[in-house]
Amino acid sequence: MVARTHILGMGHAVPDNVVTNDDLAKVMDTSDEWVQQRTGIRERRHIVSDCGATDLGKIAAEQALDAAGLTIADIDLLVFATLSPDIDWPASATLLAAKLGAGAIPAFDVKNQCSGFLYALASADVLIRAGRARHALVVGGEIHSTGLDLTTRGRDVAVIFGDGAGAAVLGPSPDPERGLLSTHLHADGKFAEKLWLEGAASRSRPRIKLEDLGGDDPVAFPRMQGRYVFKHAVTRFPEVIHEALEASGFTKDDLDVLIPHQANLRINEFVAAALELGEGKVVNNIDRYGNTTAASIAIALCEAVRDGRVAEGKLVCLAAFGAGFTWASALFRW
Repeated sequence: MVARTHILGMGHAVPDNVVTNDDLAKVMDTSDEWVQQRTGIRERRHIVSDCGATDLGKIAAEQALDAAGLTIADIDLLVFATLSPDIDWPASATLLAAKLGAGAIPAFDVKNQCSGFLYALASADVLIRAGRARHALVVGGEIHSTGLDLTTRGRDVAVIFGDGAGAAVLGPSPDPERGLLSTHLHADGKFAEKLWLEGAASRSRPRIKLEDLGGDDPVAFPRMQGRYVFKHAVTRFPEVIHEALEASGFTKDDLDVLIPHQANLRINEFVAAALELGEGKVVNNIDRYGNTTAASIAIALCEAVRDGRVAEGKLVCLAAFGAGFTWASALFRW
């Protein structure tokens, strides 16, 4: 019998620069009360010098390798989830592999935004179980701060996002009863315009014009219909969590830890209430990091492993919803 895939080591990295809600209030019409009431965010991290998603990813990956007791020479596959690649092409996964000193291993990007880490996790799991790799490095990394409209015009989006990276080393579980039980991936592209970034787009010539960077409704900055996204998120989150539990013969009462994507604390609180999960069963850190998109679940899981909230034998569900729309879940017996 093929051993289950398990996470053997975790790591995460965030910039040192802390940006509070009061800091943002100096450059836009907002306040700490306004941001916390709507999102639950108190602060986030922004880079202050030249730094790409793969730079933070490298730090997180090296921590994960160390925690797993492995080196980059043991890695057969690298999957990098990001919506903010260092460059347009080639894949940032190849840049990260080079920074880590990896050999000629397969390396590719997954661009599924908030669900990216779970899509990357599922991709790596399939390749491991197919015998195409023994150990995989799955990384989620984002630099949002350089692509935000840090003015009153862009505040609804700008106050939400932060920079960060998280990484996991995957490999065969040391115990047949432990490891990844199932993954569940979904998408519905008809809602893409509800949360998207239009420029720079290859369907346009030139791909981006100087006037796109300004004006009343610039396409060069992300746009979101927040209420619409919220409504779908609080529906899809419980659905995909129940799907994961039912696939392995469990119910919500069996769940020990839920680690949701950190998009909005109000969404996570709504989901926890819908599933009747006590506060101690849900991991949230959005108040300190904001939404780090493809990195958020990995960062939260890493912190939960380190402080003991995720420990051997616990039933752990990871779940995400975001742009696309995409949503996903993964269930572990830790």
